[in-house]
Amino acid sequence: MPISACVIQRLDKSASDIPATLKHASELHPDSDALDSLVTRLTDAYHGKAKRWGRLNEHAPPSTTDRPSVQDSDASGEDVAPWDDEDSSATGTSGAGSSGLTASDEGPVVATTSRFPAEFRAFLDGERDFQALARELGEAIKGVVDAHLPTGGHLLMVDQRQGETRHLFVALVHHRDGFVIGEDGRVGITGQLNHSQMSLAFRLNLTQWQDGGPSSQYLSMLADRGAKKLADDLQALLGASEGVDPKSETRTLLKAFSDYVEQEDMEEEASREKTDALIDYAQDQASRGEAMTLDELSALVNDDNPRAFYEHIRNADYGLSPEIPPDKRTLNQFRRFTGRAEGVSISFDSHLLGNSIEYDEEHDRLIIKKLPSKLKEQLQGG
Repeated sequence: MPISACVIQRLDKSASDIPATLKHASELHPDSDALDSLVTRLTDAYHGKAKRWGRLNEHAPPSTTDRPSVQDSDASGEDVAPWDDEDSSATGTSGAGSSGLTASDEGPVVATTSRFPAEFRAFLDGERDFQALARELGEAIKGVVDAHLPTGGHLLMVDQRQGETRHLFVALVHHRDGFVIGEDGRVGITGQLNHSQMSLAFRLNLTQWQDGGPSSQYLSMLADRGAKKLADDLQALLGASEGVDPKSETRTLLKAFSDYVEQEDMEEEASREKTDALIDYAQDQASRGEAMTLDELSALVNDDNPRAFYEHIRNADYGLSPEIPPDKRTLNQFRRFTGRAEGVSISFDSHLLGNSIEYDEEHDRLIIKKLPSKLKEQLQGG
């Protein structure tokens, strides 16, 4: 993962009641194998964590004298984040009223006082110095750290490429004590970066932002459980709107896939093969920090008719976004139970077990509480 530029700044904060101080970097960090390894480990750890996905709200930048702090935005109520509106939150599966963007949904125009969408755009256009941008962003993040974190760390900002895709990756990395055995055989304690612990991070897909439409989910932000307010303030600082809910969208996608398998009346082996292909693709995208696309998924699900699954999703109006950030936990929980014997063929999703389907191990039977409507019609008509 080639690194084009990297700035590492020190954000010192010794206690919760002591304001943080930022030590600016005097120059770009030179290329090295150690830097490559560190950034790779950080991005791998980032991909495995819970995140919000969305996009930047671009606008004409305000003057720096008008720029509010994080606390000012909260107090005034003028920079209210759109994801705090209960009507726009996604619970359960996506539908007509969900927050998941569809192909024709360009999203609402959201007012924001953040200057960073314009700053990032200027950098992308070659009009903003990377080191100066890192300094400005660090000063702004310092306020978020003061509001929410007891300690600081090192703030990394990296301009990197993954294949043909260019990313801007920012992470606050904390420290921990580690043990070392010296040449004299004595044990000592040394400070080291805890690359698996990030309390604040975001990743901006610069290529997708430049090339994609308004519905693109090109920005991801760390959203650890129990740190919602910190995530809210980082999102407001960046001037971003949250797009789709990865967990809800992934769940809805798997529901659409199950419906498609049932509709096509796939054989057990074919159903298992397509399920494995879908999960492998989704997990591969998750490990790379990239969203799934319905076009690619549809081609995987049906080799003979690559558009069939896509059209099934559109015609059934699942309300899915054309780009879906995969939720790893939901994917790991997905499995289909299948079986065939003596003229009986059974196939159902694992999440139905214990709900609409019960397994009575003692009497070796399945209890189906809610029959499919087509099956019920056939039984009643027969």
